[in-house]
Amino acid sequence: MYILLGIGFIVVVYLIATFNSFISLKNKIKSAWSDIDVQLKKRYDLIPKLVEIVKGYAKHESSTLEKVTEMRTAAMNSSSVPDKAHKESMLSGALKSIFAVAENYPDLKANQNFLQLQKEIAKVEDDIQMARRYYNGSVKQFNTKIETFPNLLVAQMLGYKAENFFELESDNERNVVDVKF
Repeated sequence: MYILLGIGFIVVVYLIATFNSFISLKNKIKSAWSDIDVQLKKRYDLIPKLVEIVKGYAKHESSTLEKVTEMRTAAMNSSSVPDKAHKESMLSGALKSIFAVAENYPDLKANQNFLQLQKEIAKVEDDIQMARRYYNGSVKQFNTKIETFPNLLVAQMLGYKAENFFELESDNERNVVDVKF
C-alpha cells in the first residue's frame, strides 16, 4: 500500500513539476517575443526620421523611400512569427538600400542627423538580432522539453505544440541584397 502511495505521490509531483516547467518556458517565449516587439518598435520609430532626412537630399530617389515606408507598414501589420520574419527581412533589405542611396550624396553622408540616425538604426538592428537569438533559444528549449520522453506524453495530454522559430522563409532571403538605382 505504501509503495503504491509513494509511486502515486512521485507521479503527481512529476506532473506538477512538468506542467510548471511548461508554463515557465511558454512565459519565457512570450517575454522573448515582447523583447523583439520592443526593438522593432524602436526601428519603426526611427525609419520615418531617416526617410525624411534622406528625402531632403535625394528627391529623385522617391521610389526607394516609398519602398522602405511600405515595408515598414507591412512589417508592423504582420502578426504570425513566420510572416513577421519574412516582412522584417524585407524591411532590412530596404533599409540597406537607403544607406546605399546615402553613398551617392556626400552632403547627406556628412549630415549629423543622418549619421546619428544611422548609428541608432545599426544599434537597434544589433538589438533585434540579439532578441531574435534569445527568442529562438527559448523556443528551442520549449520544443526540446515537449518533444522528449516522458514529457512528450504530458505535453500531448495538455495540448502543447511546438512553437515556430523566428527564421527566414526561403534561401533567397539569405542572399546579399542587390541594390540598383
